[in-house]
Amino acid sequence: MSETNVLKKIVRNRMFFPLVCLALVLIINMIVTAAQGGSPLSFFEVRMIAETGTLAGPLITILNRASELVILAVGMTLVVSCTKGADISVGSVMVLSGAVSIWFLGFGQLQANNYHVSEYVVPYVVGLLAALIVGGICGLWHGFLVAKLKIQPMIATLILLIGGRGIAKVVANGQINHVDVPSYRWLGNTIQNADGVNPLLLPTPIFVAAFVVLVAALLLKFTALGMNIQSVGINDRSSRILGLNSVRIIFTVFVICGVCAAIAGMIATSRISSVDTQNVGKMIELDAILAVALGGNSLAGGRFSLAGSVIGAVTIQTLTTVLYSLSVSPDQLPFFKAIVVIIIVILQSPQLRPLLDKGVARVKNLFGINKQLFTDPQEVNQS
Repeated sequence: MSETNVLKKIVRNRMFFPLVCLALVLIINMIVTAAQGGSPLSFFEVRMIAETGTLAGPLITILNRASELVILAVGMTLVVSCTKGADISVGSVMVLSGAVSIWFLGFGQLQANNYHVSEYVVPYVVGLLAALIVGGICGLWHGFLVAKLKIQPMIATLILLIGGRGIAKVVANGQINHVDVPSYRWLGNTIQNADGVNPLLLPTPIFVAAFVVLVAALLLKFTALGMNIQSVGINDRSSRILGLNSVRIIFTVFVICGVCAAIAGMIATSRISSVDTQNVGKMIELDAILAVALGGNSLAGGRFSLAGSVIGAVTIQTLTTVLYSLSVSPDQLPFFKAIVVIIIVILQSPQLRPLLDKGVARVKNLFGINKQLFTDPQEVNQS
């Protein structure tokens, strides 16, 4: 195989675009670090915090902070691939799931204790299951609207984008509900033994995100779900003719997306030991869609790359970290992300590739003319 063919194969690989985006962001981070007087390779440094026995460093911090987005990107990838639309309510489902979970854990004592849960009324597992059930119900609702009533996914999920956060405020009685039980922080921070040491060495959200990705990857690899999702996403009508139950498949992807949002919500509320209905999950649905796009997935549905979406989520968190290091305020952050979205949309335009091909052809012709101009006439005659 020639070098040209190898290069074409690499460029056309689905992972090429997300890996290039991640590499560019890492290079920018190294340049910014060097400009601020630090070591360019400090991003990759890992150290041990002696007091807690937890590994720390910029890379680990980014993976930790990106965990919720990675989990959301898993569900969003399946929804985009199957429905040619997006679930824009995942941020509201996050906060709703967290609010319901804390309500169960502090059943009957929240208002009496000034909206603080001093001890679990029910086991923590019950609160976790309640959150997952809420996420699943939200997914069923979206599946019903999209699969049965044939409503566009963005319009269908717009209902809970607005109403989900409002329901969460009703559940929380308009207050920020706190959980004072130390074990509640384990899911969003680190697990600690009796000596205050983390036996897992890494923050818990990294393991949760890795587990969700692993389960989703195995489910898509060893079942027909992945192929069915792509088939429905490419052509829903043809899939039905072939005997696929497109309604069931659409229900499935929305339920998975809702459960992923619930898991991310539990991590987000666990990080701060409370549910802030105003800020938890705010605008994160846009980052989830951006992660899918950065992962090389077509927003028009069809084939997808779960690994690409995960890399896209990590890239977004890395970009956010770089922008914060440049003293970009949270209010200005969406502007820079909007620029990234514009670039991605342009790169995915079906009209761009023909223009690029024409440009490459012109460059080749130009080099061909130059070659003939500087070639020995005797060599031309001999050929």
